[in-house]
Order: sequence, then structure tokens, then C-alpha cells
Amino acid sequence: MIQAIVFLPLLAAIIAGLGNRAIGNTAAKTVTTGALFISCALSWPIFIGFLTHTEHAHVAPVLQWISSGPFQVAWALRVDTLTAVMLVVITTVSALVHLYSWGYMAEDDSQPRFFAYLSLFTFAMLMLVTADNLVQMFFGWEGVGLASYLLIGFWYYKPSANAAAIKAFVVNRVGDFGFMLGIFGTFWVFGTVSIPEILERAPTMAGATVGFLGGSFDVMTLLCLLLFIGAMGKSAQLGLHTWLPDAMEGPTPVSALIHAATMVTAGVFMVCRMSPMFETSATAMTVVTVVGAATALFAATVGTTQTDIKRVIAYSTCSQLGYMFFAAGVGAYGAAMFHLFTHAFFKALLFLGAGSVIHAMHHEQDMRFYGGLRKSIPITFVAMTLGTLAITGVGVAGIFGFAGFYSKDAILEAAYGNGSDIGRVAFAIGVFAALLTSFYSWRLVFLTFFGKPRWAASEHIQHAIHDSHGHGHDHDNPPAQEDAGHTPAAHHAGHDHVAEGTGGYHPHESPWSMLTPLVLLSVGAVFAGWAFEHYFLNAEHGAEFWNGSLAFDTHLMHAMHEVPLWVKLSATFAMLTGLLIAWWAYIRDTSVPARFTATFRGLYDFLQHKWYWDELYNIIFVRPAFAFGRFLWKRGDEGTIDRFGPNGAAALVAGTSRVSGRLQSGYVYTYAFVMLIGLAGLATWAIAA
Repeated sequence: MIQAIVFLPLLAAIIAGLGNRAIGNTAAKTVTTGALFISCALSWPIFIGFLTHTEHAHVAPVLQWISSGPFQVAWALRVDTLTAVMLVVITTVSALVHLYSWGYMAEDDSQPRFFAYLSLFTFAMLMLVTADNLVQMFFGWEGVGLASYLLIGFWYYKPSANAAAIKAFVVNRVGDFGFMLGIFGTFWVFGTVSIPEILERAPTMAGATVGFLGGSFDVMTLLCLLLFIGAMGKSAQLGLHTWLPDAMEGPTPVSALIHAATMVTAGVFMVCRMSPMFETSATAMTVVTVVGAATALFAATVGTTQTDIKRVIAYSTCSQLGYMFFAAGVGAYGAAMFHLFTHAFFKALLFLGAGSVIHAMHHEQDMRFYGGLRKSIPITFVAMTLGTLAITGVGVAGIFGFAGFYSKDAILEAAYGNGSDIGRVAFAIGVFAALLTSFYSWRLVFLTFFGKPRWAASEHIQHAIHDSHGHGHDHDNPPAQEDAGHTPAAHHAGHDHVAEGTGGYHPHESPWSMLTPLVLLSVGAVFAGWAFEHYFLNAEHGAEFWNGSLAFDTHLMHAMHEVPLWVKLSATFAMLTGLLIAWWAYIRDTSVPARFTATFRGLYDFLQHKWYWDELYNIIFVRPAFAFGRFLWKRGDEGTIDRFGPNGAAALVAGTSRVSGRLQSGYVYTYAFVMLIGLAGLATWAIAA
């Protein structure tokens, strides 16, 4: 069964990719979508089997892969609880994204290629989560990197898409270099890349040191930090996060599949899979906690100023990944995986809902040109509202809560219950990030679905009215305007006209191929937390459920439930505060955002420029790299190699040809004169000798 789950997407990708236009759009979409739904249907019984304890961990061998002395690598598919959780997340979201893409990509000329890339990505992600050794995990790790590059740059005729794909590829290479060093070091220390063997022997290496450059370093700390660098790149943690927002240049289904539910969670999965290693190093755990908390804070603050609907959700993803990492950092791996599980449903729902909005608004992504859409696209409105209720953690303890209410609250309680100073700091940051999450999430809902329609000011809509699709619109550079809940100043005078006539454009609901995934994901966003909390977090049954697939601290689980009442209520208070601020600024008094940005211009610019990370990297890395490249090009390649190499040799041949050509006059007396000179010279040499 597990072989079919993993290899069916690969087979579908091969058929759609090689068949391409020869088999046509419908055949390619049918094969790939059908394969994913079959994989999904096979994955859920495995997951349910682990819930009911009728399924047991096992390894399904595929083939002997590498055999070189002590380096033995078998290609095998490992199935345990951790794998089962990831299987249902990956196949469910991927199947629904495939179905959604039938409507969203209906007018695209390269549908077989797109669906082939989606299925190829899914296969690579499944290879990653079923890996029984680090080399196989790295194969899937790099496979999802390749597929994400292809999908982000799918619309290759757009320079911005090409730049985003290259940026994602390069930034992830930095993280992957650390990951490779971690794998090399792990093999050097343990003599194997088999994950079960490594985790079994990891506790025996606690406290071991290694000498390097005159210093002594803790072996397990070094290995864990190197592995975590890989996780930082793949899961867009602070410092290696810059690729994620730009990746929104890809089609919206790509954002939902890769940058919400699957690839960006690979780092979290890897840390949880290798959790017995991380448990041996308090320093590594602290680093994971600090980086995760810092990322949650950074992304949440930046998300408050974004106006592109997809970028708001992208920074939300970055922030939620920070939650997962600092949960792992304080030892709550079960809570981290629980949030990964619930996050997959509501974040995929939000991304696909955003795609439905963009579809209705003729590819306009700037929320300042939305407004009043709840009546035009009611199903999308309900779905995105449910997703927002889930991500902001709405619920009442002991009664019912949306998905995020259980998983995010569990992370905050675990951080506080950990008892360490860094855990308490992470808790405080997490509560503040929850407030900001509530604010920017409800801000998105209010700007998009409430208020007066503002789309008459949009260039995209104006082009649509004139039967133009506006392909040249630059989403990264929307018209200059204060972050307010109304149209730009140039259109403000005609606000009443916009509300009534809306320029002759009428938004429309998406086709059912797009709405059906929204409905199904809404079910997950509503019930995923309530239905599965008992299995993921329960102190008594959690260890039995995870069954050694990750390090499960029952003492921490008990401590979570014994934290003070104000700790339990802090996330709810933060959610309500963020909701109230968003309602006041974007419904009650829409002049508040403009007045705030005018008063705190420096802060607003700092956040809108994403803490100037891109500018900083541009100064430190990009410009020097380009300058060095130009130097090698002009001085090295052209000035030295070409000058004295190909160009120099060519110039010598040309010069010699010109000189010798002058001697070929064609006159007999000239040749006789040259011969005479030669004979005279020869005679002189003979006499002198």
C-alpha cells in the first residue's frame, strides 16, 4: 500500500510530463488528479490505523541503493505515526489542490506541465517523509526544492517569477549546505545514515566533544545545529526566510501546496524526526526556540503592513512555522506536529480562498482595491472566514474551538509550562504574535469582504472592462497610498460613484472545481483540532500514539494542563484584542490606518520594508557578488583569458597572415629579388663560419 501511495504521483507526473500536449489537458489533469486521490484514499486508513492502534510501524524495502564499504544505503519506505500524519497532510492537500487547479488554471496553455510539476513535487515530499535514512531524506529534500523552483517560475515569461524562483533556489542552497554537512558529520560520528540506528545511539553521544582548529566542540550540538540550518532554509526561518514571500509569484495553487501545507513544513518534520538527537543538546534546543520565536515575531509584524492578499498569508505562514519551531525547541514535539497538522488545513484553505478572490477580481491581488465582496462571492467569504477563525484560534475551552484554538494554545502552554527562561520569553512573544495574527487576519477579511467596493480604481479591473487581461501589472509595486481602508487619494473624491457603479465590473463566484476544495478544507479548519487533540497531546495516550516516532515528554504534557488560568486565557485575549483593533480601524473608523502611518512613519516604513532584510542582503551579498562576477568577466575572462588566449591567438594569426600576404605580390622579379637576398645571406653565413 505504501508503495502505491508514494509512486503513483511519480507515475502520473511522468505520464503528464512526457505526454504533455500529445495527450491533451483533460487527460493530463485526469491522470494526475486521479493518482493523488487514490494516494489520499490509501493514506487515511493508515492514519486511522495508528489512531486505533490497529496499524504498527514497519519498513517496506524497495531496493539496495548504495553499497560502498561501510556506507550502506537501502531505499526503504518507513511507516510510523509521524509518517502517517504527514501522509494524510500531503496527499489530502495535494489532491484538493490538483482538483482546485482544474478551475484556476483552466485558461493556461501549459496545463499538462503544471500538473506534472505538482505531482512531481508530491512524490518528492512523500519520499522525504517516508525516508528510513538521511540520504533518502536528502533525496526528497532536494526533490521538493527542484519542484518548487519549477513551480514558482512556472510563468517563466514574467521576469519577477524567474527572479523569485532563482531566489528560492539560491537561499535554499545555503540551508542545504548546512544540512549536507550535518549528514556528513552524522555519518562520521555514528558510522551509518540509518535514522533508527542514529536515534537509538544518540543518547550515548551526549557530552562527547570533538577538537577543531584548537577548540573543543560538543558533537551533538554541532550536528544538531548543522541539521537545523537546513530546516531554517526549507521552512523559511529568520535569516533564510527571504525567499518565501517572493515565492508568491507562482500560481496560487502552488502557494497552497508548497508554501502552506507541505514543503515549508519539511524542516519541522525533520527536527521532530530527529528529536532524540536534539534532546541531547540543550544549546541546540535553545537555538531552535530563539529562532522560532524571533521568526514568529518578525513575520507577524511584517504581515500587518502588507497589501497583497497572498503576501499577507505568506508572512502568516512564516509566523506559524516559527510557532512550530519554538514548540519543538521547548520539547513539545507533539504540539509542533499538531499545529503542523491543523495549520495544513486552514492555511491551504486561506491560500485557495485568496485564489478564489483573485479569480473573481480578475487577477487583482491588492486588497485596497477590494471591498464588499461577501455578497458577490458568498461561498468564498464563508470559507475564508472559517479559515480566519481557525488561524486566530477562536474557541471556548471545554466546549468547542476551531483548529488553531487547540494547537496554538497548546504551543503557548507548553512554552510556559517548560519552566525555562527562554520558554517564558517564547511564550510572551507567542502571545504578542497571536495578537498581531488576529489583527492582520481580520484586516484581510474586512478589507476584502466588507466596506464599500473599491475595485473601480484598479487597473486590472479597468483592463477587464475593456476586454484586456492586464498581464503587465506589477503586483509587487501597487500604487502609492497610505495603508487605509479606502481607495487611493486620486479616487477618493469619487468614492460614492465607485460604491454604486463599480466601473461596470461585477465579481463572480469561482467554478465548483475551485469551491469544492474550499468546502472540504473548511471542514478540516473547523474540526481538525477538536477531533484529534486527544491523540496528539494527551499526556496518557500521546506516548502510545506517537510510539517512539518522536520524543514525547509526558511530564511537559502534564505541565501544559497545570499552567495558571491567565496563561490559558492569554491567547484568547490576544485574539479578541487583535479582532477589536482590526474592526475599529477597517470598519468603524477607516481613517485610523492613514493617521497611524502618518504618526509612526518610521515604524511603518521599517515593517513595510520587511525589517530591511532584503536591502541588507543586497548590500552584503548581492552587490559584492555581482561586482566580483563583473571583475572576473571583464578583467579575467575578457582582459586576460580571451586577450591572451582565443583573441590573442587569433590576432597573431591575423597579423602574420597580413605580413606574409604582402610578400605574395605575384611579380617574378619580386620573388627573384627575395631569392637573391636569401642567397646573399646564406653565402655570408657560410663565409663567416
